[in-house]
Amino acid sequence: MEPRLIDKIVRAAGSIENNVVCEVGPGPGGITRSIIQQAPRKVILIEKDPRFIPTLELLADACKGSVDVDIITGDILKTDVSHFIPKDVKREWTDPPPPINLIGNLPFSVSTILIIRWLEMISKKEGAWAFGRTRMTLTFQKEVAERMAASISDKQRCRLSVMCQNWCNVNYKFNIPGHAFLPKPEVDVGVVTLTPLKQPIINLPFKMVEKVARQIFSMRQKYSIRGCQTLFPEEVREEMALRMYKMAEIDPVTRPFQIANGEFNRLCEAYNEIIKKYPELENYDFRAPKKKIDVTVEAKV
Repeated sequence: MEPRLIDKIVRAAGSIENNVVCEVGPGPGGITRSIIQQAPRKVILIEKDPRFIPTLELLADACKGSVDVDIITGDILKTDVSHFIPKDVKREWTDPPPPINLIGNLPFSVSTILIIRWLEMISKKEGAWAFGRTRMTLTFQKEVAERMAASISDKQRCRLSVMCQNWCNVNYKFNIPGHAFLPKPEVDVGVVTLTPLKQPIINLPFKMVEKVARQIFSMRQKYSIRGCQTLFPEEVREEMALRMYKMAEIDPVTRPFQIANGEFNRLCEAYNEIIKKYPELENYDFRAPKKKIDVTVEAKV
């Protein structure tokens, strides 16, 4: 609700003059007004709550002739923004980022789900990323923002750290106190910018990388090989996990938060090689009902 902080969020996105800006969850339009003042080419507003639409429509009418404003009533989790982005802003993936910005004061309830979904779209160059390495400036619960940016051995390092840093350059900009928002959340907020990398650190399918990171961090305070073992059926668990760590040249007693992104790359590559040799292991899910999988493993690792 503070204009100074609203402007600071928009400035964190860099220069947006003549850019296409997609704002997620504009609400009553506080950030939207600040965006429009920066003279973008087009603003795309995606708002789920119909109570805010009349206010946003008044705002769109007020800037007719200067800024093109599209208002989309819908859930961002079900909306493909690529349909509303002009085709002429498309850039090659290896070019500098296109003149497109995603800006959003995200609801805490969907922020992690949304960023994981967007990372998968980045990996596939879909949606807003069909136009190039589209940049994002987003708000998160402070602890979530810290996890996204956490480096090796940081107490906040987790699966989200590995996933975000694998596909994006993560820049933790600043914090906003909870009392600046209405209604006031119980926690402070972190503002983060993400710029997709030209080449991910782990150049493997998203689901595979997510699976390896999720299972290794599932036992965060234990030796990382313990979480790795849950990638495999119980009857071959210890043997296959040890094989994977030997292939990756990682010490099995390393804790998950001590594994660098490059080392996660080696672990994912090792897992990929194992399931190529034993394809019946690929769809094993530790959380699914247990059923015996027939795997013939060489006796010698």
